[in-house]
Amino acid sequence: MRAALATGVDAPLSLVERDIPEPGPGEVLVKITACGVCFSDLNLVRGHYPFARFPVVPGHEITGTVAALGSGVSGLSVGDPVAAQFLYDSCGHCDYCVSGDQILCPSKRITGIVADGGYAEYGLFKGGYVTPLPAELDPVAAAPLMCAGLTAFNGLRQGGATSSSRVAVIGSGGIGALAIQYAVAMGARVAVIGRSADGEASAKELGAELYVASRDTDPAAALKAWGGGANVILNAAPSNEAAAAVLAGLAPDGTLVLCGYDNAPLTLAAQPMVLNRLRVMASPSGSPHDLRDTLAFSAQHRILPKVTPIALDEAQATLDAMGSGSGGGRRVITFG
Repeated sequence: MRAALATGVDAPLSLVERDIPEPGPGEVLVKITACGVCFSDLNLVRGHYPFARFPVVPGHEITGTVAALGSGVSGLSVGDPVAAQFLYDSCGHCDYCVSGDQILCPSKRITGIVADGGYAEYGLFKGGYVTPLPAELDPVAAAPLMCAGLTAFNGLRQGGATSSSRVAVIGSGGIGALAIQYAVAMGARVAVIGRSADGEASAKELGAELYVASRDTDPAAALKAWGGGANVILNAAPSNEAAAAVLAGLAPDGTLVLCGYDNAPLTLAAQPMVLNRLRVMASPSGSPHDLRDTLAFSAQHRILPKVTPIALDEAQATLDAMGSGSGGGRRVITFG
């Protein structure tokens, strides 16, 4: 089988031929249909994950079909359409695991960073972390739901978004565009914060009622004028500065959720937080049950990202383009 390997920090991907692996106990061999190219893949080769294991097959936005099952795997059959996510596995025994919060397990492993992921024609995954893919979802367009979609949907839930909420989304890229659609489908009123007016038309096409260009307008003041502020602000931009700039746009008892971030310190004004009982939290992607909920909600409301299929040979060029800021939308590696 063909695969792309990340061999080290700042090293280009290597295209290699490997034997198709055989599943061991508790494992599922997946014939991969598609794998989204995520910004986390770029962070891997940039060296942002000190726990990364090299060489490794990147990719954690995976769809495919079950090719073979190891012993002890139940609930799946050969030929089933399935998905694999950011979370590769966890210890299974700690309090977080037994309560269904495997994403918080101190011993968790991350697909495509510590364990081989989806930049390959076949992949081995753990049975408990392989999720059935609803028949209503196109497997190529659905691939980014396994990270970007899961992160957006679960971030809104963790932040307390409801049908009566005013939700502001910072950024309308991979995570942000899906967060807008999920919040609208939940029944919330939605505002979008972007850097320039260029994103207004697309944000409103996705269902936003308010768009704020932060280069021209104070985003916090604009949100405060929008019914008294946002109940939930989800930061989907890779910028702590962008998140801090809108803190004062929260309504009392509001929550700022960090899904996007960078490595700079997060500096927040304490007084408005204290006076208005504001909360700031971060949310990782999610556990297996969160992905099931994300996929079910996406299928029910027909929410899928716009993607551009690419070949495995184009993966490195796509990462390079993302790194230069010229990625131009979500790319998904497809396999025949």
